[in-house]
Amino acid sequence: MPSTLLNDTFLRALLREPTDYTPIWLMRQAGRYLPEYNATRGRAGSFLGLAKNPDYATEVTLQPLERFPLDAAILFSDILTVPDAMGLGLSFAAGEGPRFAHPVRTEQDVARLRVPDIESTLGYVLDAVKSIRRALTDAEGRQRVPLIGFSGSPWTLACYMIEGAGSDDFRTVKSMLYARPDLMHRILEINAEAVAAYLNAQIAAGAQAVMIFDTWGGALADGIFQRFSLHYIDAVVRRLVREHDGARVPVITFTKGGGLWLEEIAACGVDAVGLDWTVNLGRARERVGARVALQGNLDPTVLFAPPEAVRAQARAVLDSYGNHPGHVFNLGHGISQFTPPEQVAELVDEVHRHSRAIRAGSASGA
Repeated sequence: MPSTLLNDTFLRALLREPTDYTPIWLMRQAGRYLPEYNATRGRAGSFLGLAKNPDYATEVTLQPLERFPLDAAILFSDILTVPDAMGLGLSFAAGEGPRFAHPVRTEQDVARLRVPDIESTLGYVLDAVKSIRRALTDAEGRQRVPLIGFSGSPWTLACYMIEGAGSDDFRTVKSMLYARPDLMHRILEINAEAVAAYLNAQIAAGAQAVMIFDTWGGALADGIFQRFSLHYIDAVVRRLVREHDGARVPVITFTKGGGLWLEEIAACGVDAVGLDWTVNLGRARERVGARVALQGNLDPTVLFAPPEAVRAQARAVLDSYGNHPGHVFNLGHGISQFTPPEQVAELVDEVHRHSRAIRAGSASGA
């Protein structure tokens, strides 16, 4: 039986419907800045041990919701689960980040790539989605907040698959892009098909909104971004199930460094566009008009400032957007592991408080 959402503010904001206040969630909201997360990760033994165990993934997904009155939960997982399912051998070395044992470098490597069978290779993610939905829902079928599923974008996944790890300059992946665009397009076609299948499986399992993280799209030149990143985001979006259990499933995309291409990103069929902290939110709203909702875009380092500065900067973001539908408050990128949790509490409180005041002022003619 479908659950009844007690708080659907996030979903309504994504669909540009009026809300009583501006909803807020945070990229990487379940993470190392929370001591309880670190305790659970310690019990799991490793990051992958945490991400691949549905019980642990459920536990850490709910941890920030126990601390803060956030308006959405996001599945605890990693964007690199898809290339891991392709057999590239994902591991996380302490202090080094993700690494693939079998990067995609040659024509033969590309020829071996296949879209993975989602149910058999990524069933642990789908089990986590189902488990989180159950944990968010009480005995009467009332669900606290919506659940967001996600994936990396085809281009961002390709960056890790070809580099074999993170990169400062993306020299290996860009060299392939310019020297053998045919190989790059083939990788991106496979990735787009895999990402769409993965997100659709998350939706079927219970994700009520999905997000595409194009973390490295901003590393591309103008003209190249459109051909090698945005084109394949569009290919994913066109394949997605947009309604499940009688409800619309909104789609968000976020290109870090993508402010230059805001209008083009907004035209790719998504419901909302995430913005990093370099973008003027008010001008962004004017640029896209009523086409999409906007998500963002506080500089994450604001959370290291004193509480009064955190609250002032939160108000500045809200005031920049103005009293218009279609805003989901978020950071302009993921929260830092060094962030004091008490500053997050200040932020969430101020976003809710000030956005309610904005709505009330408009209603009273102020």
